Amino acid sequence: MNTEFFIARRIIRGRRGQKKISQPTARIAIAGVAIGLTVMILTLSIVQGFQLSIRDKVEGFNSDIQISNLDNNNSYEPSPILRQQPFLTELNKMPDVKHVQVFATKNGIIKTKTENEGVLVKGVGSDYDWTFIKSNIIKGGVLSIKDSGTSSDIVISNSTALALGADTGSKLLVYFVTRTKGADSAHFNVEQRVKAFHVKGIYHTGLEEFDRQIVFTDIAQIQNLNFWGHDQVGGFEVLSKDFSNIDTLEDNIKNCIGVNLNAQSIKEINEPMFSWLKLQNTNAAIIIVLMAVVSAIAMISALIVLILENTNMIGLLKALGSRNVNIQKIFLIDGAYLIFWGMFIGNFIGVSMCLIQENFKVIPLDQATYYVPYVPVHFDLINIIMLNACTFVVCMLMLILPSFIISRITPVRTLRYS
Repeated sequence: MNTEFFIARRIIRGRRGQKKISQPTARIAIAGVAIGLTVMILTLSIVQGFQLSIRDKVEGFNSDIQISNLDNNNSYEPSPILRQQPFLTELNKMPDVKHVQVFATKNGIIKTKTENEGVLVKGVGSDYDWTFIKSNIIKGGVLSIKDSGTSSDIVISNSTALALGADTGSKLLVYFVTRTKGADSAHFNVEQRVKAFHVKGIYHTGLEEFDRQIVFTDIAQIQNLNFWGHDQVGGFEVLSKDFSNIDTLEDNIKNCIGVNLNAQSIKEINEPMFSWLKLQNTNAAIIIVLMAVVSAIAMISALIVLILENTNMIGLLKALGSRNVNIQKIFLIDGAYLIFWGMFIGNFIGVSMCLIQENFKVIPLDQATYYVPYVPVHFDLINIIMLNACTFVVCMLMLILPSFIISRITPVRTLRYS
């Protein structure tokens, strides 16, 4: 057995069997590492869980990439494009593309006898992916859209339903403003039009910024309101297979669609939301760094006490010819032992809390404030391994400096008073 490991093992065993000053300090060091790692695991898991939950909701409303007409119209009513595009075949063959669907949007005002509510009416076709809305439907169902015929059904949010006093089956009048070209092509005529819809379903995602704004209906309704042909749509929505590759996919789509159309990723369309989510990474990084420093300081204190408590042994080893670096290894091995114990406890507590919250949702949240009904967690094994590796490396590096105290201990002084 290696000499340093043998002596380090005897020190640890001796510390277990005897009452020594280093015992409570070692326990504090182990607790410091355990608490620090627990907080780091929880912080990273919760921040990532929160980011993914909000991102999925925004993605569910807007898809990953939108293709629309390249014009100067920044409103929700862009100029139409043809439904049959030559790039669609190539687009569907891209490995990162999961689904492509048509859409069109138009601003409207829902009026009842007592209430008015401004909304963005999103027209969708028979190819629309209802997975997200279906998972958030609380009453009724989604639209059943066929290419032949026009549906007068509408899906609204719970907040809109409460504001209007509406329920499934309710009749809602939606007022639209439509612009048509006059005799002089340089001018437009403004026309108010009214459409009657029946509430088919009510959804609730908790993302009030979108819930209060978006309602869903048949794209044929938007086409009729805008005097478009059946072959004209507002644009295409592209769903990606992997959100992490969305920037690359956006560039590939731009190269595919040509210069007359524009492709925008969800991160550009909802830049404030994604900037806010990105800011959470900074907050998480600050907490993780602080916890790593706390763990390292606890370990430094334990190592210093351990060295001072074994001063006589250090002097004896030096008198027998041991070098400073060999004695340093002994105490660094003991430090690593304490770190491993702290990491084991920290991992057990942190991972257990994440799994309990993920499966049983024991910690609720105010959905109106945090957009989610419970604390979301995202358990990523690779991130946990990286946190453990970084914690161990940081603590060990911080222990090197106090281990140089050993070089100042001389055999003459220690053996004289032993």
